Amino acid sequence: MTNLLQDFGFGSAGGIALAALLLRLALGGLFLAHAGLKYFVFTPAGAAGYFKSLGLPGFFAYLTIAAETLGGIALILGFQTSLVALLLVPVIGGATFFGHRKNGFWFTNANGGWEYPAFWTLAVLVQALIGGGALALTA
Repeated sequence: MTNLLQDFGFGSAGGIALAALLLRLALGGLFLAHAGLKYFVFTPAGAAGYFKSLGLPGFFAYLTIAAETLGGIALILGFQTSLVALLLVPVIGGATFFGHRKNGFWFTNANGGWEYPAFWTLAVLVQALIGGGALALTA
């Protein structure tokens, strides 16, 4: 069976490059938003306290804020997209495992289940596999 939307560019090299760009911008924006939440709302010290409550070293919060900020900017710019996305997999994967797995599956559960961060982890891995796409600074 043929792709019914093929004549409109869906599934083409150009369509895939545009999809990579859209995914890159969305993921970069999400990482910046999460870094901002930790920095401006919870504060770095508050985030460190939360990490400690999960049994992690508090300084991981500062590393996470830096990774989310720098990684988000790099994704938006398309700078070394595959490498940056791959490096962000353990960041969001860690949030899935340490911060959300005990809260059940649904993200609407109290304290947020693991549904959303698990999907986000998969999306970052997909970004690493497909690269930067259109308008990326580096391939």
